[in-house]
Amino acid sequence: MESRILRPTLALYTVLFLLFLYGPMIVLTILSFQSADGGPQFPIREWSVYWYEHLLGFAETSRVSQLPVGDSLLRSIVLAFMTTVVSTVLGVMSAEAFRTRFKGSGPAFYLIILGMMVPGVLVGLGMALLSNTLGIARAWWGTSFVLHVVYTYPFAFLVMLAIFNRFDRTVEEASLSLGVSPAQTFRRVTFPIIFPGVLSAMLFSFTLSYDEFARTLFTAGRDLTLPLAIYGTFSVEIYPNIFAFGVLTTLFSFTLLVIYGLLMKRFTSKASRYSGQEDA
Repeated sequence: MESRILRPTLALYTVLFLLFLYGPMIVLTILSFQSADGGPQFPIREWSVYWYEHLLGFAETSRVSQLPVGDSLLRSIVLAFMTTVVSTVLGVMSAEAFRTRFKGSGPAFYLIILGMMVPGVLVGLGMALLSNTLGIARAWWGTSFVLHVVYTYPFAFLVMLAIFNRFDRTVEEASLSLGVSPAQTFRRVTFPIIFPGVLSAMLFSFTLSYDEFARTLFTAGRDLTLPLAIYGTFSVEIYPNIFAFGVLTTLFSFTLLVIYGLLMKRFTSKASRYSGQEDA
């Protein structure tokens, strides 16, 4: 009797959860295919790809201004790439250090994860006040970059810490016992095994930095990143070119996930083959 009630309830909950999760993206996609008559309208009177053409510059000019996605998109990608490289390297090095207990490891751990706990608005405002006090010019490649690393570094660190906690040390010990140096052991033995975790840390860092708004708002200076540029356009008037850009951004995100999944599958299959050879 309980299973008859529980299963439909769980099924209904799952459907409602998926609708709540993906409903905004569905609405976003629908609204992006309306005609060039004006702002958002529902139901759609006339279906069109005008706003995609308008966004990419293929449509005729209209009273709706182009989204400033050129320079701002490039800044966001470069900033996210810089943040990904630094945060992932720091995360791997820190997690490697925490494999051995050392004096002060507890306070050091909490200092690292503090960057993901402090509200972004407060950190951004504090960085802006500090920059003004020290006379440092605020820029997306400077002050914003520092805050992005402070924010994403703990995520990369926690991912790598979980990877190293499941790491079999005997593999490294076997390599070291054969006279291989620690640097070569890490490059040839350790790194290929932990590479799926490195990919996860990179994906976390890139996604969080690319989409970060609060920490960038007070520290980017005159040159805006993509979230700030969209917010500036969105606060004036809403046009479906924003929806079209949201659909393209979502497709870009899914592309990254597909690439990540393919790389993970490739390295997982390599690891399983290596494990099979060891067992044989």
